[in-house]
Amino acid sequence: MPIPRFWREIKQRYKGIGSRCENCGKIYFPPRKICPECRRESFQKMEEYELEGKGEVVTYTKINEPHPEFEMLSPYIMAIVETEEGARLTGHLVDADIEDVEPGMKVEATMRKLGEESRDGLIYYGYKFWPLDR
Repeated sequence: MPIPRFWREIKQRYKGIGSRCENCGKIYFPPRKICPECRRESFQKMEEYELEGKGEVVTYTKINEPHPEFEMLSPYIMAIVETEEGARLTGHLVDADIEDVEPGMKVEATMRKLGEESRDGLIYYGYKFWPLDR
């Protein structure tokens, strides 16, 4: 299987696929095989669940000294976002000024380029969040 296809087939990376416990209804991302709340009762009762991608900022930070791969983005904002379903995700917060960001800010997930292996290599995409309240 070609490498780009392998990465595209990891559903949680490109489609926001998590899991939902049929026993208690709790949603997890990334997906889990067993619910930490229900434990044994959730065995074979976890179903795929696609997150809507909307949520709000729980906390955030400004990155001034990034990893070398992200130097062109510096400074940038990283946020922990709680989705409407209750799952928490970490990602870049884009199209926002640090002065305007605050906990409770409504955001939506979008797919954007995160990086690439080389100029002619594999391109990595992932979640980034942008504000809904403008």
